[in-house]
Amino acid sequence: MGLRSVIGVIFIVQGSGKFNPGAAGFLTSLGIPAEMQIPIALAETIGGILLIFGVLSRISSSILSIIMLGAIFIVKEASNLTGQGGYALDLMLLASCLVIIVMGPGRVSISNAVKKIPRILH
Repeated sequence: MGLRSVIGVIFIVQGSGKFNPGAAGFLTSLGIPAEMQIPIALAETIGGILLIFGVLSRISSSILSIIMLGAIFIVKEASNLTGQGGYALDLMLLASCLVIIVMGPGRVSISNAVKKIPRILH
């Protein structure tokens, strides 16, 4: 629960900041269409909420992993691990999402409490 909660809060904060109109300009400067602003912001915000509650954790972690790969290779261009423009935090978030994909939501989660949800969707 601890890992899911921390990662979820980070993604909620990062995702809610992407609803700012200035985020569209930033995305276009990277060569990403401005129309992707809302889907990325929603994926991060809703994915973070799902992680906190432990619902569809593997699916949301998979989507967030794809977003983190984009952050590392498109936004940060995988240039510096640390320092200005470093991708160390993005790499840690990616690794954490991969751990959640492998381990699942854990015992303290809605998915575990509701036994009717298929295990593949946890």
